[in-house]
Amino acid sequence: MLKLAEEIIKGRRINREDDLSVFITADLNDLCQGADRIREHFVGDKVDLCSIINGRSGKCPEDCKYCAQSAYNNTNCEVHDFLSQEDIIEACHINEREGVDRFSIVTAGRALNGEEFESAIKAYEKMKKECDIELCASMGFLDEEQLHRLHEAGVSSYHHNIETSKRNFPNICTTHTYDQKIETLKKVKAEGMYVCSGGIIGMGETWEDRLDMAVSLAEIGVDSIPINALMPIKGTPLENEPRLTEEEILRTVALFRYINPEAEIRLAAGRALLTNDGEKAFKSGASATITGNMLTTAACATIRSDRDMLAKIGRRCKKIEN
Repeated sequence: MLKLAEEIIKGRRINREDDLSVFITADLNDLCQGADRIREHFVGDKVDLCSIINGRSGKCPEDCKYCAQSAYNNTNCEVHDFLSQEDIIEACHINEREGVDRFSIVTAGRALNGEEFESAIKAYEKMKKECDIELCASMGFLDEEQLHRLHEAGVSSYHHNIETSKRNFPNICTTHTYDQKIETLKKVKAEGMYVCSGGIIGMGETWEDRLDMAVSLAEIGVDSIPINALMPIKGTPLENEPRLTEEEILRTVALFRYINPEAEIRLAAGRALLTNDGEKAFKSGASATITGNMLTTAACATIRSDRDMLAKIGRRCKKIEN
């Protein structure tokens, strides 16, 4: 694996024709060490921190089997319409002060439309004017015009997970298709925006499904790959799925780095399953993470603890202006 890592550093790229089983059988320590070398070469020691705000919650008409916000699932999740511009902008300022690189509005539902979309545009325009932070969005299946308007309003990155492999996708969702997701990502790339797309592991998929997802993202040319480890939620069809081991998550992070050497490999949900909130994962190919949790004192503490942990292992974060 260390030899393969050096070949990737020198220009080799993994594709579907390669023997991908090596990533399943390789010694984990060697795999993670090689992934860390690839990360260091292509991305460096800077860790990209992003935070999100739940702009619209609950009553989603999609039937994703993992999701607390799906109207098909009985989870008693928080339900609210699109937040006020004031609340969103305040959250953005807080995250900027804490040294976060990116701030994203995330909304439940198939797509954000109408007055709520117009409100989001106004919020982004004001954040772009007032804040020194990259702006992102995750608002479902938007069309070309909507993506262009977000881009003009100051949004530089769009997030849209493919969730799993094409083979496994119908087992996870039936109200939209894998191909629709791929088409949305192509629209984002055509608009010239930074593309953020990953998925969830631990939903009953095979290692081959995880490898397929990693290769699919490489074929698209995704810039940032959030890796979520399922935290089973009571009231969803996946509530009884066993939680992943740390070793499974580390192997997944590492193989994604080998297959997507220049992308940000971003830790997302499930960091609680990892030692010290992911310290080992940052030594296994991870170069970015989601941090904080909207407008709370605890969120600021989480960002600070992340920054402290990363500093202790020799990684750098965005400097905080005094």
